[in-house]
Amino acid sequence: MAEHGLIRVLIVDDHQVVRRGLRTFLELQDDIEVAGEAGDGLAGVELAAQLEPDVVLMDIVMPRLDGIEATRRIKEHAPDTGVIALTSFAGDDQVLPALEAGASSYLLKDVSPEELVEAIRAVHRGEPRLHPDALRKVMEAAMGPRAGEAGPAAVSPPGDLTDRELEVVALVAQGLSNREIAERFVISEKTVKTHIGHILAKLALKDRTQLAIYAIRHGLAGEDPGPGGALGLRDHPAGTPRG
Repeated sequence: MAEHGLIRVLIVDDHQVVRRGLRTFLELQDDIEVAGEAGDGLAGVELAAQLEPDVVLMDIVMPRLDGIEATRRIKEHAPDTGVIALTSFAGDDQVLPALEAGASSYLLKDVSPEELVEAIRAVHRGEPRLHPDALRKVMEAAMGPRAGEAGPAAVSPPGDLTDRELEVVALVAQGLSNREIAERFVISEKTVKTHIGHILAKLALKDRTQLAIYAIRHGLAGEDPGPGGALGLRDHPAGTPRG
């Protein structure tokens, strides 16, 4: 994992030119180190186990093992590793399965280099980042079930959450970072992380992205987070356009 403040990144993509371009740019960042590269999902899973990166940049459509299953296996082995789905596709059969598998963020390859670096830093802090197209898919899923799927009743009820935990859930859905939540309650960021960990365990959810969806679907988001406020996207240019 990270040493001396460096964020260790593993690149998983079946196109060598993409891997080379990502490595070249990321190695220019003072706080990021490219730990390794893999050309398919299976190799990515194996390298992630060996290298223990902080963040994985994961393509979705790859040979041998796709990025969705690779993400699931990586998260099972190392739940604290952040996975960013970085792909050319944003269909229902990619976005939602990737997030359900444990990806913290979903970006398209048209993302700017600066946005990608900020996404890596954000995921390392435990904050999700979604491309606008992916965000629309998530919000549609959050607001109502798709045909043939179970609705919100399939998710665990919030009865076991304390009042403070419900307040934290609302602020996560409104897009506040751990630091901002800590400032709101005058507590430490470590305490906020502890609260979120307890909430995820109680609700059988994997990460903040799933927690934000849960909050929206169950009316726990408090004030309307708006299209860019949910899922930690309030201040991110890939989540909402800047004027």
